[in-house]
Amino acid sequence: MANIITAFSKPEDAKSIKGILARNGYESAFICTSGAQVLSAAEDLDSGIVVCGFRFEDMIYEELRQMLPSAFDMLMIASPAKWSGQKREGIVYLPMPLKVHDLLCTMEMMVQARRRLRRRERSQPRQRSSKEQAQIDQAKALLMERNGMTEAEAHRYIQKCSMDNGTSLTETAQMIISLM
Repeated sequence: MANIITAFSKPEDAKSIKGILARNGYESAFICTSGAQVLSAAEDLDSGIVVCGFRFEDMIYEELRQMLPSAFDMLMIASPAKWSGQKREGIVYLPMPLKVHDLLCTMEMMVQARRRLRRRERSQPRQRSSKEQAQIDQAKALLMERNGMTEAEAHRYIQKCSMDNGTSLTETAQMIISLM
């Protein structure tokens, strides 16, 4: 389930939107009335969606979007007069007066997009730091020298040990280095 931060300058607006979302299966993690509160709440979450209005007591939505981590998307609800009409990265706009059906469909679209992005990120292999790669290379060199393995055999051996022990390649390489 997506982490949702509901943020409007008027607390009653935030509670109203939170209620609509909650009745339809979207649990709001935080209710905020200022941009600073939103940023503080975002620090506690790894990613999510900020449902907000145009203006807060301390900033407007554009400033908030610039300060939010990239793992957050924004659904801005405001009158058409407030929206400049420009497409902005990470911001979806819904006009007032708000239709509940539009809100729910837009939320579902944003949640699905966030899931697809997370799935795509998880499917890509994690990039190792140069230090981690150096440890793996050192472990392979030790195995090649002491056990007469080829580089491919040493790499396969480290991979198999890693899978058997449920550890990362780097942790397995560190164990091999410390044992030898």
